Amino acid sequence: MNGNLILGGGGMIGQKLARRIIAQDLFPGQELTLFDRHFPPNGVEARQVTGDVSDPETARQLAAERPDVIFHLAAIVSGQAEADFDLGWDVNMMAMWHLLNALKAEHEVSGGTYRPRLVFTSSIAVFGGPFPDKIGDEFLSAPQTSYGAQKAACELMVTDFSRKGFIDGLSLRLPTICVRPGKANAAASSFFSGIIREPLNNKEAILPVSDSVRHWHASPRAAAGFLTHAAQLDTDLVKGRRALNLPGFSCTVAEQIEALRRAAGQKAVDLIRHEPDETIMGIVDGWPRDFAPERAIALGFEAEKDFDEIIAVYIEDDLTP
Repeated sequence: MNGNLILGGGGMIGQKLARRIIAQDLFPGQELTLFDRHFPPNGVEARQVTGDVSDPETARQLAAERPDVIFHLAAIVSGQAEADFDLGWDVNMMAMWHLLNALKAEHEVSGGTYRPRLVFTSSIAVFGGPFPDKIGDEFLSAPQTSYGAQKAACELMVTDFSRKGFIDGLSLRLPTICVRPGKANAAASSFFSGIIREPLNNKEAILPVSDSVRHWHASPRAAAGFLTHAAQLDTDLVKGRRALNLPGFSCTVAEQIEALRRAAGQKAVDLIRHEPDETIMGIVDGWPRDFAPERAIALGFEAEKDFDEIIAVYIEDDLTP
């Protein structure tokens, strides 16, 4: 037993996942290692390793430690992947290829006894329109962005390396995680959090799309719960279909804003300024809006039931008094 590894452990979800693992003592007696290019000050107290996830030698070194569970969160976000084509494929796809081959090598050296659980954070960006009213578990994966294509490619690799017995993997198609704490990032979806987070912190927020835009959300707390649940799930139950659409809540931007009004009043809503952005509108227009994730719900994955609850989670977990 060689502990557990979070790739992307310095990021927001990686930090929340690490805190959940430690607070709930989910893997008793096992060391937790966080890997990333850098880490936040005053972050989670755990072993930290810095490096480049897309470097093949780094993948070999991490695999040589033979972690029991690997949470693969490391990626560049959607907007950046679209703007920098080569970087997106290097970080979001080739890094997975290097890691899987390094884990395959360790599996073979061990005589087949080493077979780690790998939990990969995929995305609803693997889907492309035209969409039904709700995307069910049978809807095809046909991404319309580079980011979505990179995530879909990784899903296929995770499934095939699992089929061959080198790893025991799951790909989790996360909803857009909202409300994200901290500063906005380069994700095209960043505004979904920004129009809630900034007004709650008495700051102006920019809305780059119409308030009629509908999207699929879950909180950072739910995301950490998805990951730990997947780490302990009996994968025989997925019957070889190792990519899962996860639960969330579908609402329009207007409904988000109404939830903000209920939580913080008209003064907060008045801090939202509409500035249309054609690039972001074009990306968001190709994203799915609602799901019927029956498989994941039957497997025990849980998320918030409304956007008011998502805001309440942010206020409880991340809003600075």
